[in-house]
Amino acid sequence: MHAAAKVTTALTKDFRETIRDRAQQEPAFRKALLREAIELMLSGDEKTGRAILRNYINATVGFPQLEQATAIPATSLMRMFGPNGNPSAKNLFRVLAHLQSQEGVSFEIRPQR
Repeated sequence: MHAAAKVTTALTKDFRETIRDRAQQEPAFRKALLREAIELMLSGDEKTGRAILRNYINATVGFPQLEQATAIPATSLMRMFGPNGNPSAKNLFRVLAHLQSQEGVSFEIRPQR
């Protein structure tokens, strides 16, 4: 493995572990991740929103459990929230509804004034 690839892999793994550890210890952090992901997608930055949502899922419920809750195969869920994902509105909203329920929050859309 090339030295730069080793550094990138190590940083990515450390980052994921940091997110997971903090999400498991801090409910406010989990809620903020979920809110940020939704706000980014609504504002048009769906790629970053999906990436944050993927981190949130990995740090909390996990894809296998999300599969059980939504009846969407875990491999499809991983693709949906991957770099080239393109989830249907039906599947995206099914996932978001479950994550909100799991987290005990409810987000609503309001016009800015």
